[in-house]
Amino acid sequence: MKPVYIINGFLESGKTEFISFTLAQPYFQIRGKTLIVLCEEGEVEYEEALLRQSRSVIEVIEEESDFTPARLTELDKKHRPERIIIEYNGMWNFKNMKLPWYWKVEQQITTIDGSTFPMYYTNMRSLLAEMIRKSEMIIFNRCDNVKEDLNSYKRNIKAVNPQADVIFEDANGEIDEILEEDLPYDLSKEELVLDNEGYGIWYLDCMEHLERYFGKKIRFTAMVLKPENIPAGYFVPGRMAMTCCAEDMAFLGYACQFPGAAALKQRDWVEVTATVAREYWQDYQGEGPVLHAISVLKTKAPKEEVISFT
Repeated sequence: MKPVYIINGFLESGKTEFISFTLAQPYFQIRGKTLIVLCEEGEVEYEEALLRQSRSVIEVIEEESDFTPARLTELDKKHRPERIIIEYNGMWNFKNMKLPWYWKVEQQITTIDGSTFPMYYTNMRSLLAEMIRKSEMIIFNRCDNVKEDLNSYKRNIKAVNPQADVIFEDANGEIDEILEEDLPYDLSKEELVLDNEGYGIWYLDCMEHLERYFGKKIRFTAMVLKPENIPAGYFVPGRMAMTCCAEDMAFLGYACQFPGAAALKQRDWVEVTATVAREYWQDYQGEGPVLHAISVLKTKAPKEEVISFT
């Protein structure tokens, strides 16, 4: 079976850029020839140097009626490639695609211009749905000015293809941001009960999206930390976290106001119930998350004292 990679998306959605980037990566190198079947030509062209380096050849099919198993078999016999990349025309109905029987789809990826997605989703939803229905990965690029809409974009995609990996990119590359629907707890609940995974994600997300938690009640198990210079009536409940290896450990916690803080001992384990506020804190050099304890109860250390981000 001959491996086939299908990259689809509407015109100017970044298909050529994605294929060019991938062809240049060491992990995608092969000894044999790569046949690129180009079904539409946008503003971005493949560089000759890259094609030579990656041993790639391009064949253009301009009409949907010419995209047939017979035509593709002719191109296969002409070039005898080790693999095929198809840059498919977004205006062709994807469900009509037919490949030679001995071609096997290894991966299908859809690229989407985040800045124009609402227009295509509204006006060409059926074509878009056929594109993404069997794609393993959906890449939204050019998301710099639509970051507040990414949650809804992802919901739209997941409604059609729940298994797809959805990636968002801006001018600096992949957006490393936790979307609200990916949180391991329900923000609509009156109280958030944080387990090991939940605490780590809450800690990271709270710094970036404090508005999600302002006034929210949270409950979690934590170790007591009392830094030397912390004001009276405050302590820091938190957890030790390992981000990549045992040598890379950090204490993750936010300042917590609690009238009984003086009675707490360093490294005590406590169950904290608190509300989240936005207040000035010296360590932030400005405003940030500060907890206001409703109750702080001594408890046993959890089975896994260290949480992991590995």
